[in-house]
Amino acid sequence: MHYLIARQYTHLAGEINALYHEAAVKMGMSDSIQNILYVVCEKGDVCQQSDISKLTGISRQTINSAIRKLEKENIVYLEPGVGRNTLVYLTEKGKAYAAEKIYPLFQIENQIWNDWTKAEQQEYLRLTEKYRDALKKYLKTME
Repeated sequence: MHYLIARQYTHLAGEINALYHEAAVKMGMSDSIQNILYVVCEKGDVCQQSDISKLTGISRQTINSAIRKLEKENIVYLEPGVGRNTLVYLTEKGKAYAAEKIYPLFQIENQIWNDWTKAEQQEYLRLTEKYRDALKKYLKTME
């Protein structure tokens, strides 16, 4: 029984990821660039490069190459942060780009949340956190 539920969860998660990929394609960007800009926008137009890796699961190498591309296109610029952290900022062009390409995705997500009751929102977050915490716990046992 649990195997079927796990398969259904995996299938749903894959479908959701495919929909985000479809959004990236519609906006004319790669998934990695969409994810990077999403995190930067969510953080208020500036964030630590390490946060992008933590929040997206994208490899540092992929993040570095995508950020270099965004720098060349004058979408972001980098500044040294505390220690070895690098800060990623949106340029003015990047803010306009994000308003056109990223914020519509935020609006869609906000509409979904607004369509749910407060109880549904809290239940979804509670169960997602529970799943994340259990996954962290059990992954530690893998060798």
